[in-house]
Amino acid sequence: MITDNFPILSQIESPSDLRSLDEEQLPKLAEELRAFIIESLSKTGGHLASGLGSIEITIALHYLFDTPNDRLIWDVGHQCYPHKILTGRRNQMSGLRQKGGLSGFPKITESEYDHFGAGHSSTSISAALGMAIAAAAQEKDRKAVAIIGDGGMTAGMAYEALNHAGAIDTDLLVILNDNEMSISPNVGAMSKYLARIWSGKIYSNMRAGSKKILQGMPSAWELARRAEEHVKGMIVPGTLFEELGFSYYGPIDGHDLPEVMRLIKNLQHISGPRILHVVTQKGKGYKPAEADPCKFHGVGAFDPTTGLTQSSSKPGIQSYTQVFSDWIVKKADEDNRLHVVTPAMREGSGLVEFSQKIPERYHDVGIAEQHAVTVAAGMAADGLKPIVAIYSTFLQRAYDQLIHDVAIQNLDVTFAVDRAGIVGADGATHTGSFDTSFCRCIPGMIIMAPANGQDMLGLLNTAYQYNGPALVRYPRDSTPKPEQVDTVNCIELGKATQVLKGSNTALLVFGTLLNVALEVAEELGCSVINMRFIKPIDEAIIIKMASTHSNLVTIEDSAIVGGAGSAVLEVLNENRLTTPCLRLGLSDDFPSHGTREQVFEEYGLDKLSMLNSIKDFIS
Repeated sequence: MITDNFPILSQIESPSDLRSLDEEQLPKLAEELRAFIIESLSKTGGHLASGLGSIEITIALHYLFDTPNDRLIWDVGHQCYPHKILTGRRNQMSGLRQKGGLSGFPKITESEYDHFGAGHSSTSISAALGMAIAAAAQEKDRKAVAIIGDGGMTAGMAYEALNHAGAIDTDLLVILNDNEMSISPNVGAMSKYLARIWSGKIYSNMRAGSKKILQGMPSAWELARRAEEHVKGMIVPGTLFEELGFSYYGPIDGHDLPEVMRLIKNLQHISGPRILHVVTQKGKGYKPAEADPCKFHGVGAFDPTTGLTQSSSKPGIQSYTQVFSDWIVKKADEDNRLHVVTPAMREGSGLVEFSQKIPERYHDVGIAEQHAVTVAAGMAADGLKPIVAIYSTFLQRAYDQLIHDVAIQNLDVTFAVDRAGIVGADGATHTGSFDTSFCRCIPGMIIMAPANGQDMLGLLNTAYQYNGPALVRYPRDSTPKPEQVDTVNCIELGKATQVLKGSNTALLVFGTLLNVALEVAEELGCSVINMRFIKPIDEAIIIKMASTHSNLVTIEDSAIVGGAGSAVLEVLNENRLTTPCLRLGLSDDFPSHGTREQVFEEYGLDKLSMLNSIKDFIS
């Protein structure tokens, strides 16, 4: 029972309940909250390590600020589980990231306490600044707080927001949760003492008063400002933020709840842009997660006692990510021009082995997708053969660079686009539904969708040999393991292949739904084409199928608006062919979270739904 195991947490149905507790009870609440998250996620899986590291700061913010009137804006959202639990969603955690259950990220439609959706990094400061501006414009007594990690601070958007906020002197508090990159010295007594002094009323009032006096004497004010920054910069890493117009406080131990409370209380009395730097530990309070925060960043169900997860691997089966990993390591051995660029996706993109074996040709640029694409363009412009390993959802963030810096100059950059199509539990913010549509219109770019691991090797070779921008998209899924890693044999550019001969109806399949399509075709007597290439599309085989069959059906795991099916319709129209064509894919909305199988069923891409849709179409 929750009441027995978590006596304080069981009383918390909203932040108002939290604020009724004595401050002395809060450390015990933190212990209970940490234990509850471990127990809950051991059954559902989810982003564990980040949430365990943000417990104390979450308690402090909800205790001291008047939420939901005051706005707490979470960056990325990996750390939002304590926030969800303290804002009335504790009993819904059993459905976390499951179909019809809680989102794994803040979501406006889910709770009045989720003021801004998250999923991609580095948006929190911009959003919170917008809300601070809105509050001032409407003369509302409302605070805005952005909580951002040190990883999120590596993206340019965060600095754009800081620069803007500092320039207009907005009343904004930014919490920098430093949990990995060690951008600051160790937290010690001196820095804690200074943070307390600088955030205190005496210092802040004296600073504000002297500013008014000295600003009337420009030379004196500039001297005083520089002297202050010099002294602070020698001891704490706040000079950069100070230069951007922020008052900097910290670093402090983010797990020292009384200290965090004292600092935030002080900062509530200070106006203008200010940043509080807290140092935390990912996985705090759970030994397996502390030891391996990467593994427990996003984890499936696990044994809470041992931390061991259930293995889902099967003999002869591997992930598409692993197919790419094996290929790129072997290809790099054959061609020293090959370099790989990734925006902080080493593990997720299958680059651990590459980074260890060939570190000098491995470039992790941090959460900086725009920079990743353009630095690869620079490499290609001077004779290297760069591969950008990136998730489909994050490629969206570098769209201008894809067009402006790569495609216009026809540079030889290969894009290995993981997590294409449906991603499952991460839902709408991480869906890979759109890359086909937004890349298909880019001149000179080829787009490929393998049906299986063996296909993928051939298409990777084709992309690498193509002298221009080339993209291979593949899902977060598994495939029969290729017999051997082939780094040589290419697939003829724009060439599809017929894998099943039937009559009446032809299924044109783009990507990994080929196996399901084959099962459907066996029952209906359809022809099946593995299209492989979205661009350039195999016009000859489309014309042939349209001329020899009564119906065409396109099948893809991407948005049908502007997708591969649309490309087929364009071919039919240009050749004045009137063969009816049914497009199956993701309809014009954002996929919900759930398992891949559940989402496929929702969009009619499972076997039974396909059968019914095609039967209705051809009847």
